[in-house]
Amino acid sequence: MLSTFFLMEGKTISDLMINEQIRDKEIRLIGENGQQLGVMSPREAMAMAEEAGLDLVKVAPTANPPVCKIVDYGKYKYEQLRKEKEAKKKQRIIEIKEIRLTPNIDTNDLNTKVNAARKFLSKGDKVKITMRFRGREMAHMNSSKHILDDFAQSLSDVATVEKEPKIEGRSMTMFLTEKR
Repeated sequence: MLSTFFLMEGKTISDLMINEQIRDKEIRLIGENGQQLGVMSPREAMAMAEEAGLDLVKVAPTANPPVCKIVDYGKYKYEQLRKEKEAKKKQRIIEIKEIRLTPNIDTNDLNTKVNAARKFLSKGDKVKITMRFRGREMAHMNSSKHILDDFAQSLSDVATVEKEPKIEGRSMTMFLTEKR
């Protein structure tokens, strides 16, 4: 029988109620093979769990009545941790990669930046294109918008414009995401 807490990786596992910790008036019980055993008192369920040599674990505390299951607690906890690790592996964190341009960029330099953006987009990241203006370039901000439009047009086969070019202070920014 198991009625104490375990220490795993420096953390106490007390998020699930087990055995004597279950203090509800009535619970819905699921057997060790997954069959429904009906609604009963926790004492009856505890007796059945002891008879099977296993633990009574509350698996759905928010249900009405709460759902408890007869399982080996150590094995159950191990399975839960394994499922969480698998879910974390499948998660993908989308990063925002930034590419900086200037208004007087040459076509070959622009093509190099486009290829870098294409590589970022193929990896599933978002791309933020920033055009910085310095000194007298500030007077010609609106006439430089075509560079960002050309940039988006050259990537139109793999990307869509998430946010249109917008002037923010001394720079103009635009966001691109991968086409789905």
